[in-house]
Amino acid sequence: MSNRQPKEEFPWDLGVFDAHCHPTDTLSSIPGIRGMRAKCLTIMATRAEDQPLVAKAADELGIAADLATSSWPESLGQVRPGVVPSFGWHPWFSHQVFVDDGRGDGRSALQEDAKVDHYRSVLTAQGNETLDRDFCLKLPDPRPLSEFIAETRDYLKRYPHALVGEVGLDKSFRLPEAWLPHEHASRDETLTPGGREGRKLSPHKVQVEHQKRVLKAQLQLAGEMQRAVSVHGVQAHGIVFETLQETWRGHERRVQSRRERKRRGSAPNAHSGEEPATNASKAKEALPKPYPPRVCLHSYSGPPEAVKQYTNPAVPAEIYFSFSAVINFSSSGASKTEQAIKVVPDNMILVESDLHTAGLQMDEKLEEMARKICDLRGWNLRDGIIQLRENWKRFVFGS
Repeated sequence: MSNRQPKEEFPWDLGVFDAHCHPTDTLSSIPGIRGMRAKCLTIMATRAEDQPLVAKAADELGIAADLATSSWPESLGQVRPGVVPSFGWHPWFSHQVFVDDGRGDGRSALQEDAKVDHYRSVLTAQGNETLDRDFCLKLPDPRPLSEFIAETRDYLKRYPHALVGEVGLDKSFRLPEAWLPHEHASRDETLTPGGREGRKLSPHKVQVEHQKRVLKAQLQLAGEMQRAVSVHGVQAHGIVFETLQETWRGHERRVQSRRERKRRGSAPNAHSGEEPATNASKAKEALPKPYPPRVCLHSYSGPPEAVKQYTNPAVPAEIYFSFSAVINFSSSGASKTEQAIKVVPDNMILVESDLHTAGLQMDEKLEEMARKICDLRGWNLRDGIIQLRENWKRFVFGS
């Protein structure tokens, strides 16, 4: 007879929130969101093809207004599932934009030679070879970065709680080869075009400096619009931090010395923590900044030691770390992820699925990851789910 205890019933009624997913990559799964047990999906755009699809999903499914504006009851059982849209350009597709003068120069597309020159300037080639012209011409026509930023700004105005995402840096990704004529018939028509879709990978990568230019433009937009950002980082954790740090340089929080804290603590009626905010300081805080107010490092796979960089009290942005079963616990990096989960502060942890289909499997992966986090943190399951939901609420809507 087995001595295994049955698992504690999962408290879906408290509210479970997916911090990062891609259901618009499989449009047929979108109707399934209505039947999910998760209360809200933070859905990401990544490229030209899916920006309008994310907007359409938001229009059709909506965002429950009380999630953004009211205090939450312990049970969210009566709240209908919805989505939070996110608009951004993923590093895998960053080569498909060209950096113009920032004002828009009237070029919505490049002529053939200019297109080849652009791709040769932002993609790596093998050895000392020049990138093949035919390969370049089969790639999508690149669009101006300023045009994309203007389009994203319009989406953010249209959806007051929308995020900027998915954005980031990736040093490992290789571009897929173009579809061969005989392969078109085998293409999976249920998938939104533009992704890899099982194609063979080429040896070519997007140069990191170009990825950084595209990322920084989007981070600056998030600062201007005061929106949260979902950031992808693969084999580039140090560069991701440096890029974020560049946006908030000069805006770091002043950290009191030990002597200052001691002196303040001995003052009459002193309270621990920062000085009470005045109306002037609150107004200043609300002004646009060159950096996003809140950042989620999605499916965080960096070393546990790097968490300290982001938790430094001088960092002016709120930083969150989200984890997914499908990415963080499907490879040899699981042990490193477990250590990271243990050192991330309680109020900085999020749960995500990172799946490209909505429905039962997404719920299962969210539950699996939430249970894993609670187990590693030593949290009571119900208390842990409340902590995770409050973290998501603060990440998306602000304090």
